[in-house]
Amino acid sequence: MPEQQDRSAGIRPHGSTGPTSRGGATDGTAADGRGTTDGRRSTGSEVRRHGRADAQAPGKRTPRQTASHPPTPASHVLARIPGPDAPGLALLLAHAFLDASGWQREDLVRAGAAVLGARRRWLGPLVRATLTGYPRRPGGAPRELARWIEAQPVFTDAVSTARAAGRPIVPAQYLVREPDAPAAARGHAPALEAEGPVEQESRDLAWLSRDLRLPPGELDWFADTRHWNHRAGPPLQHYRYVWRSRPGRVPRLLEVPGIRLRTVQRRVLDRLLLPIPLHPAAHGFVPGRSARTGATPHTGCAVVITLDLVSFFARVPPGRVFGVLRQAGYPEATAHALTGLCTHSVPEAVLRSMPDGGTAGERSGLAQALRAAHLPQGAPSSPALANLAVRRLDARLTGWAEASGGVYTRYADDLAFSGPAAFARRADAFVRGVERIVTDEGHAVNPHKTRVRGSGVRQTVTGVVVNAHPNVTRTEYEALKAILHNCTLHGPASQARGRSGFRAHLEGRIAWVSSLNASRGQKLRDAFERISW
Repeated sequence: MPEQQDRSAGIRPHGSTGPTSRGGATDGTAADGRGTTDGRRSTGSEVRRHGRADAQAPGKRTPRQTASHPPTPASHVLARIPGPDAPGLALLLAHAFLDASGWQREDLVRAGAAVLGARRRWLGPLVRATLTGYPRRPGGAPRELARWIEAQPVFTDAVSTARAAGRPIVPAQYLVREPDAPAAARGHAPALEAEGPVEQESRDLAWLSRDLRLPPGELDWFADTRHWNHRAGPPLQHYRYVWRSRPGRVPRLLEVPGIRLRTVQRRVLDRLLLPIPLHPAAHGFVPGRSARTGATPHTGCAVVITLDLVSFFARVPPGRVFGVLRQAGYPEATAHALTGLCTHSVPEAVLRSMPDGGTAGERSGLAQALRAAHLPQGAPSSPALANLAVRRLDARLTGWAEASGGVYTRYADDLAFSGPAAFARRADAFVRGVERIVTDEGHAVNPHKTRVRGSGVRQTVTGVVVNAHPNVTRTEYEALKAILHNCTLHGPASQARGRSGFRAHLEGRIAWVSSLNASRGQKLRDAFERISW
C-alpha cells in the first residue's frame, strides 16, 4: 500500500524494482536513462535529483546489494555521500508540496511523509506554518517556498536535533518526476482554488521560448545566466562596447547588444514589460509621458530642487530585475531566464580600456558597477526594467515629498522636487533626506548636480523652464533660430556639418519647441519653410 501511494505521487521509492526494460534494467528506468515506470518514453528533464538514498551504516547492505544485483560504482558513491543539508531538504520538501494532489493540510502532510519515508512529528506543524504563509499554492516558485520552509523554527529545530543525535534526516525518495499534465489531469485542485498559480505555471520556459520565437538552445545561449559570454572572444560576445568621453567627467560606456539579442530584448519589452504598471512619478521612457509631462507639475513653485543619480543603469542588479519579474507573476525559472536576457557584466579588458576622465573614486565606482551584472546602457529593455526596479524608490520619494508639502517626478536618472515657500525654507534638510533614501535603495546622488533654485532665478527641470509655464530656454531658442537663418542664406549644407538626416533633425527640434511654446514654434516653422532644400 505505501508503494502505491508513492507511485501515485510520481515519486519512485529508493530501492524498489519494476519491469525490466531495455537491457534488463530493473529499477523502472531504461538502461539508456529514457524509460519510465509506466513504459512511456521520457527525457532526462522529466526527473529531478533532489537528494540521495537512505544513508546506510557502514557494512549494512542496501536493497540493491543482493545476490542478483551486485553493487555498482554508483551505489558505492551514493553510500559515501551524506544526506542533504537543510537547504537541500527544504528544497526537496518544497517540490513535494508543490507536486501534491491538493493544497490542503492532509495533502501536504502526505506528500512530505512520502518523501521522508515516515510521518515525522514535526511535519504537521511545518505544514501549518507553510499554509499560513502561502494560503494558495505558489506555483512555479520552489526556491521561494524552500526559503520559507528553511526559515521556520520547527524545521530548523528538527534538523539541528537530528544532527546533534547523529541521525541526520535523510529522504526516502530522491527522484521526483516533473509534472507533465495540467493540474486537473493530475488530480490537483480545480482552477477556482488556485487561479493565479495555475496561470503562473503555464508561463514556463517552453512558453517563453515560443513567445520570444527562440529555440530552447538559443534561449539558453542568449540568457547566459552564468555570465560566461563575457569571457568569450569578440566574435562570440553578445555585446560590443563604446566608450564616450566627457570633458571633466567620468566616461560613459555604451553596451550595444548584437542584432539578434537586441531583437529578443525588444520582444521582451513589447510583450512582457510594457504591460507591467509603473509608478505615476516615472516619466522617462514611458509611452504617453515625456520630459514635458515630468516638468509641468513643477511650474509656478517657490522652489525647485533637482538631483541626478550616478550610473543609473549600472546600479540596477540582477536581484532587483528578478524581483520585478517575480512580482509580475512569472515563475522562478522564467524570471531567471528573462533576467539573464536583460542583464550583463562587462569584461575586464573593456574596463581596462576606460579613457581618462573623472576622479579616481568615480572611476573605481563605475568599474565596480560595470564589473558586476547589471542593466546594460544600450539595450532596449533596460529603460523599462530600470523604471520597474525603482518603483519602491519612487514610492518612498513621493511620500517624503508629500510629507513636506512638495511634489516629486523622475525622468530616468533626473529627480525633481518642488513646493511652496514653507518647503523652500527646509530645502537643505529635505535634500539630505532624499540622499538617505536614495542610498538606502542602492543608488547614489551626484553631489555636483544638485540644484536648489528659487522663483527669482530660472528654474529648469530636464531642460524645460518651469518658472511660470513650461517653456524652452532662450539660449536653445536663439541657437535654433540662428541655424535656420544661416540655412536660408547659405544653404543647409553650411550648417549640417556632415550630419546625416539634417532636415529631420531640424524638424524634430522645431516640434520640441512647439510642444512647449506654440508661438515660438510657429516662428521657427516659418523660418524652416523658407529654406531651399
